[in-house]
Amino acid sequence: MRTSSPQRPSIRGRWRRVGAAAFGTAALVLAAFGNAGAADAKDSGVAKVTPHVSWTRACATPTKADVAACDAKRVTSGVTEYMAERAYAKGVTPKAADASTPSGFGPTDLQAAYGLTSAAASNGSGETIAIVDAYNDPNAEADLATYRSYYGLSACTTANGCFKKVSQTGSTTSLPRSDTGWSEEISLDLDMASAICPNCNILLVEAKSATMANLGTAVNEAVTLGAKYVSNSYGGSESSSDTSYDTSYFKHAGVAITVSAGDSGYGAEYPAASQYVTSVGGTALTKATSTTRGWTETVWKTSSTEGTGSGCSAYDTKPSWQTDAGCAKRTISDVSAVADPATGVAVYDSYGITAGWYTFGGTSASSPIIAGVYALAGTPSAGSYPAKFPYTAAGTAALNDVTSGNNGTCTTSYLCTATSGYDGPTGWGTPEGVAAFTG
Repeated sequence: MRTSSPQRPSIRGRWRRVGAAAFGTAALVLAAFGNAGAADAKDSGVAKVTPHVSWTRACATPTKADVAACDAKRVTSGVTEYMAERAYAKGVTPKAADASTPSGFGPTDLQAAYGLTSAAASNGSGETIAIVDAYNDPNAEADLATYRSYYGLSACTTANGCFKKVSQTGSTTSLPRSDTGWSEEISLDLDMASAICPNCNILLVEAKSATMANLGTAVNEAVTLGAKYVSNSYGGSESSSDTSYDTSYFKHAGVAITVSAGDSGYGAEYPAASQYVTSVGGTALTKATSTTRGWTETVWKTSSTEGTGSGCSAYDTKPSWQTDAGCAKRTISDVSAVADPATGVAVYDSYGITAGWYTFGGTSASSPIIAGVYALAGTPSAGSYPAKFPYTAAGTAALNDVTSGNNGTCTTSYLCTATSGYDGPTGWGTPEGVAAFTG
């Protein structure tokens, strides 16, 4: 596997969580970079600014057992990596973003970062990615149309058969009540599936609430309707019921089911801990023009309680293909992709907030990205559990090994700290093409 380290100076500011605020009204605080910044400046003398952002959760933290929260994080102020990179390239100082234009990575960026440009152009036709979330987003199709049109992707609508929205029972007319927070999650998920696999069909399955039983029922409905790739960007505390949820909702051979590893730093959550899913950790993604890949990644960590999840399940059996010694049961994660809000992705959303472009992060972004990669790789073999596929490719150039950063402290180092080879926060690494996701 490959690893790259940025050779440009990097000065990362302190981040803080704030309540929702208008993105464009936030003040930017730009530090003076001294000699280190000057060494990396364009001819204009403007140094590359490392991101400093504030963000808010889209969904409230669950207050009951067996209830999940979405993992979407919406940036509310500051300079994202996308903004800083473009200002650096132009030799200007980055300005405050507004909702009129994207301020996060788009499809071209993500496809380039993960070696998917060719596959995204030619693969995915006839494949269906299912997005499972709670509650209804009444603007889902319209917002998706805006995203795809802006980036020059083909239309994906109900009318042309590319997009379909149903309830957990498969109804297209009797949908759950609408919810602003989960609508942000839905926009993020739909846009990321589109960014990675623009030729894929998209099935949105909306559970009537965020209980594990209802979300699990929605997963089953997605599979019943023919989806071979199902993304789940939510999670909650583990419980003794998890093993029964496994067999009731997530045990679908021949289907790639991806699940966010969580956004609360080191510690396991469910359903990422299910032995039948691909648990997806999160990274900070930055451009690095001095490297062969052109990008570099570290573990996403904002603070000791904010960053990608990882760790040992308390209940779920370790799958046969997972052989690390630090966990007697299931270890989180398997693979990873961008999740840091400061290096986040562009999303268009209009329900419950000012209609426009926002930057999102959280492992809610990385789960649909990896589902899209599985879709580009093609239909999983009958009887397989696709979480195994990256383990078969471990140690090859099909995965970008992430070797720096941590998501907290733990007794067994690799469970919370990136290292060469497998580690908890990033699994075996991030995609470099589709080869690690076939089988």
